[in-house]
Amino acid sequence: MLQKDRVKALDVQTDTIQSYIQSSEKRNSLYKRTLTIVSISQIFGGAGLAAGVTVGALLAQQMLGTDAFAGLPSALLTLGSAGAALLVGRLSQRHGRRTGLTAGFMIGGLGAIGVIIAAIINSIFLLFASLLIYGAGGATNLQARYAGTDLANSKQRAKAISTTMVFTTFGAVAGPNLVNVMGNFAVSIGFPSLSGPFILAAAAYILAGLVLFILLRPEPLVIARAIEATSQERNEKGYLPAIDHTENKRGIIVGATVMVLTQIVMVAIMTMTPVHMRHHGHDLGAVGLVIGFHIGAMYLPSLVTGVLVDKLGRTAMAIASGTTLLLAGVIGGFAPGDSIVLLIISLSLLGLGWNFGLISGTALIVDSTESSTRAKTQGTVDVLIALSGAAGGALSGMVVEGSSFLTLSLTGGILSLLLIPVVIWSRGGKN
Repeated sequence: MLQKDRVKALDVQTDTIQSYIQSSEKRNSLYKRTLTIVSISQIFGGAGLAAGVTVGALLAQQMLGTDAFAGLPSALLTLGSAGAALLVGRLSQRHGRRTGLTAGFMIGGLGAIGVIIAAIINSIFLLFASLLIYGAGGATNLQARYAGTDLANSKQRAKAISTTMVFTTFGAVAGPNLVNVMGNFAVSIGFPSLSGPFILAAAAYILAGLVLFILLRPEPLVIARAIEATSQERNEKGYLPAIDHTENKRGIIVGATVMVLTQIVMVAIMTMTPVHMRHHGHDLGAVGLVIGFHIGAMYLPSLVTGVLVDKLGRTAMAIASGTTLLLAGVIGGFAPGDSIVLLIISLSLLGLGWNFGLISGTALIVDSTESSTRAKTQGTVDVLIALSGAAGGALSGMVVEGSSFLTLSLTGGILSLLLIPVVIWSRGGKN
């Protein structure tokens, strides 16, 4: 009886897939529905990511009593996201986006709960272990941007990526600006104030996972694979002109390099900005305001960026990323520590440069892969992004402790210029 039920379920699934293969109208409807569902999950995911990022360094600084290791939370968070990116990529490749993304967000929520407990019992060991797990939410938040591209054509991809990122803005900007509110809430229930943002993060990540688990049906990646397989079969039979489905390794390398460099620069400077501000007498509200502008600039321009990437090309926007990050580093490095306005401008440019790099690099990766291996490749690339962020976060505290915030900012700005020769080299391949 059980075997018959399984066969019947497979038949229903096959009929569903065939209906999307045969109807471009249904495919377009599913593409739009997938974008909507992923976008809703990104609102919660953005809040979960931003709330923890805002106070992670401050929590470690408070527990350890030194700035030298204040970058460790960011490093651990991004190191944890590296492992999670691999896991989410593999799960998505084997079982579809719904399974991979749901698992990633739920794990991130559990990590946030662990951070809350660590703050309550003042356990630095549990804090670091929980931050590793919490990093899964950030990795999943990034991987979700790929889900909207599975059913997009080549002229829709950057726009699809940017649409989901725009919705991340709502949560990402709200998270840092709720730092004081959540801190007061935490104190009111007997928890340390810095655990408050992680209460928000835990709830937000779990809600993001539930949205995807309940609503992301049918599975967009499975439909995309079936469409591509049908297209290849028709090509082989001569029904359609031959289409090149081979991977473009140069495009993958360039796309990954663009995202890795922008991640290093962004994480390093962002991680130490709250600590730099606290040294100059700014309160948590001011820190939340600056980080809120920064995260808003990371995501809010996405819809325009996606159009520019599709219209002007991946190469032009990658170069724009490098120059914008350089400007952010120069302004942040030379800005007086008590100038909120200049810090907001610097961190906003830092977020914008990251946005340019992430969307142009992601579009390059999607352009250069085929659906049969895409999720696995995307997961591997996101591992590199996470590891680079971990390195940037870990070294940032040491650079500031050994030298200054000025040195860190200028070094990051100069490093971003490496994007220019990389994308010039990319002109020898597809872009």
